[in-house]
Amino acid sequence: MTRALLVVDVQNDFCEGGSLAVVGGAAVAGAISEHVRSTGYAHVVATRDHHVDPGGHFAEQPDYLDTWPPHCVVGTGGAELHPSLDRGPIEAVFDKGEYAAAYSGFEGRADGVGLADWLRGRGVGAVDVAGIATDHCVRATALDAVAAGFATRVLLHLTAGVAEASTDAALDQLRAAGVELEGTVHRP
Repeated sequence: MTRALLVVDVQNDFCEGGSLAVVGGAAVAGAISEHVRSTGYAHVVATRDHHVDPGGHFAEQPDYLDTWPPHCVVGTGGAELHPSLDRGPIEAVFDKGEYAAAYSGFEGRADGVGLADWLRGRGVGAVDVAGIATDHCVRATALDAVAAGFATRVLLHLTAGVAEASTDAALDQLRAAGVELEGTVHRP
């Protein structure tokens, strides 16, 4: 079965020094690059928060559940992929969330094509998911992958979680959905 790696939201704003930093984000960027060099994936793609005006997703007083401080705004360095992430193997970047909240990479598009269609068009039947944050966009992407019929595995050692409680809840949800979990997540 053809397997692809989905690199979820490894962006400057989600790494140390960013506007919505996750502890361990920069280390995850470097670890994903090392993993890709040592593993033979048929395809490697990335997803990216890419906000123009996401409406109520941004808030002056965010609740960190449904509303957040501004992050990954198009045209800023925060929206760019982290410099420790090797872009060479990445075939396509799927942007999401331009005008609304978007957590799953399957909400993104690259050159007008959705992620599920892009993967199916290349005969991909299985995906590994890595990136930031375990308890938000990684979780949503993995859940959508398994719902779309892809054999789905989350490489936890290549993810970073925001908070212990929400990360634990996400792992329970992923297990219940039939997502294979491998390794241990980086925790704050």
